[in-house]
Amino acid sequence: MKRVADRGDHAVRRLAEIEASIANLSNEDLLDLADIFKAEPRSPIGDMGFVEMARRDISL
Repeated sequence: MKRVADRGDHAVRRLAEIEASIANLSNEDLLDLADIFKAEPRSPIGDMGFVEMARRDISL
């Protein structure tokens, strides 16, 4: 059980690191990421990028 819990904790920390990395991208790099992941249905990384773009009020 502890191993499963540790794996879950690690996954949550890793996801937070990915979200922080996307939030720390420059506008140009964020637009590049969004362009790469714009296909529908969007992947979770694409969704994160588009949420950050909306927060910054920028678009492709």
